[in-house]
Amino acid sequence: MTRNNDRNTRGGCCGSCKDYVTSAKFLLYLGHALSTWGDRMWHFAVSLFLVELYGNSLLLTAVYGLVVAGSVLILGAIIGDWVDKNPRLKVAQTSLIVQNVSVIVCGVILMMVFLHKVELLTMYNGWVLTSCYILIITIANIANLASTATGITIQRDWIVVVAGDDRGKLADMNATIRRIDQLTNILAPMAVGQIMTFGSPVIGCGFISGWNLVSMCVEYFLLWKVFQKTPALALKASPKANETELKQLNLPTDTEKAQEGSHLMGEKDSKKYEYENEKEPGCASQMMEPFHTFREAWVSYYNQPVFLAGMGLSFLYMTVLGFDCITTGYAYTQGLSGSVLSILMAASAITGIMGTVAFTRLREKCGLVRTGLISGIAQISCLILCVISVFVPGSPLDLSVSPFEDIRTRFIQSKELSLPVPTEGPETLFTTGMYNLLNESVSTNGYTEMSPKPVPLISVSLLFAGVIAARIGLWAFDLTVTQLLQENVIESERGIINGVQNSMNYLLDLVHFIMVILAPNPEAFGLLVLISVSFVIMGHMMYFRYAQKTLGNQLFVCCPNTKAVSNEVENNVSVV
Repeated sequence: MTRNNDRNTRGGCCGSCKDYVTSAKFLLYLGHALSTWGDRMWHFAVSLFLVELYGNSLLLTAVYGLVVAGSVLILGAIIGDWVDKNPRLKVAQTSLIVQNVSVIVCGVILMMVFLHKVELLTMYNGWVLTSCYILIITIANIANLASTATGITIQRDWIVVVAGDDRGKLADMNATIRRIDQLTNILAPMAVGQIMTFGSPVIGCGFISGWNLVSMCVEYFLLWKVFQKTPALALKASPKANETELKQLNLPTDTEKAQEGSHLMGEKDSKKYEYENEKEPGCASQMMEPFHTFREAWVSYYNQPVFLAGMGLSFLYMTVLGFDCITTGYAYTQGLSGSVLSILMAASAITGIMGTVAFTRLREKCGLVRTGLISGIAQISCLILCVISVFVPGSPLDLSVSPFEDIRTRFIQSKELSLPVPTEGPETLFTTGMYNLLNESVSTNGYTEMSPKPVPLISVSLLFAGVIAARIGLWAFDLTVTQLLQENVIESERGIINGVQNSMNYLLDLVHFIMVILAPNPEAFGLLVLISVSFVIMGHMMYFRYAQKTLGNQLFVCCPNTKAVSNEVENNVSVV
């Protein structure tokens, strides 16, 4: 009897595991993990490839970043509109193929350029090589636009349909997707970095191209399996999309049933004559259609009940308080090594995962809208450490320094004037390695070397402590706004609204890069920190206004009934 119970228990566990592994939810996770891994490897490697190609200059990387941001800003709404107007499976498969094929082609071109760079440089006075640079950036930008379409389709639409009417399940799936993002954001660059370190850029290009080729085939199969396991994905607001995808599942549409009944009754189909009498749009109207779509998309975004919440999330992109190239570059000037930075990035990933766990717990106890408020308070509280870091010893803040004054020139001029190295000031606040490099180049001209004063680490330590701790509130807030958009935007507008949301995010991200260009010196980084914190506060103030309009008098009620809050939000949204 006991043995039979043990067998039943084992069979039940194995059966439940098998059911989970073959479920649409798990297959969606697996496909997203493969897609994100390839994306992270490519985004990490392409910047290094462009730097390597252009003689260790950041020019091509800067141009690539500007083109990518500008393209999504302009075309985000049009991409979203395309997602809305076409069948789900067609959109997912098309964007998947375009993205991966673009990366493969770009990788092959990069390999050819690396192998034959000298020959290309001598052909037509270097114009062939310049054309290759333009081609690489163009194809890489197409891959990024396709990746944007994939993200809108899977993370903003498919996941909602797979979760069904269960908001708790939707929250768990959103959190799991973000955890996958956090892990791949750390592990994928590490993997491709090791390949490029112990191999070569050519091997790195070949590996990424091969990975995308294999991944594309696997992801294509996984998308089809998810589509088969979730018949609701075949139902979409667009009638044309409904009929196309329902035929793939061999399911009759309501219109087909109605037409069969009418033909049996001997009636004429009035819609048939309506479609015959419709005139095709002229050339001028077709050319103006993207502009009309762009305008209507932004107007529709502004009229959404979650507009303030989306704007609040976008304002969080206008910040230098993240682990991008700007913050890591500043960390190098403050004496942090690459190994220390890698540890800090891993710590930020861990706190990001903690934020996804906090989101699910808070949502269950306090409701979705209130979770955003708590997350915002947590993020702002942690960023206070970043504000303090600007004014403590070791901070290079010095607004008297001209933003475009070359540091090396100032240092050499101070040597030529026989001035002692100041005990406090901008020059003593750079890394020991940079300082010794400058001293070495100066000593070859006959000047006396002087040992630099160590940089106090209290300022940079407080800065990164605040940045890492704030990731908990940041990712919980990001998940909150993401689910608000999923729940409150109607199905027929999910693509276009989320496309505009991506455009807003890129717009504020572009503004933050422009801000750094205007104040590139480490002495001005403290000012950038203060501006960044101000934008974060403004973003959360917008969300607070949204929460106030949504919850009204129950805004500060502790731990309410989640179901009641959800019903109240739905009622408020319908009224708006």
